[in-house]
Amino acid sequence: MLANALGFGVAGVTGGALLRSALAQGAPRVIEMTARRFQFEPNEIALKAGERVVLAIRSIDFMHGMNIPDLGVRKDLVPGQITRVELQPKAPGVIDFLCDNFCGDGHETMNGRFIVTA
Repeated sequence: MLANALGFGVAGVTGGALLRSALAQGAPRVIEMTARRFQFEPNEIALKAGERVVLAIRSIDFMHGMNIPDLGVRKDLVPGQITRVELQPKAPGVIDFLCDNFCGDGHETMNGRFIVTA
């Protein structure tokens, strides 16, 4: 009986570890962002190479654009809606993003960057 109890305990620990590992790998980290004239908040975001993330971006005032040229990603940000952008940077470095829908004087300052570490 003790052997069965020990066997169950080991299986339970192993199964729990596998489940936690699967959940950690399956669920991307969600990063909430706001777009408004003439800024993204936050405009500097730390990521890890290989990490799966979803940007949940809410535009407050205008049809802004989210353009991440180095990753080949581009989305319109419709006011009042949340736009989801999935990313998984492969290597450490800096990845710039910007608004590519002209939103008035100051538009050129509407940008940011991802700081990707190993």
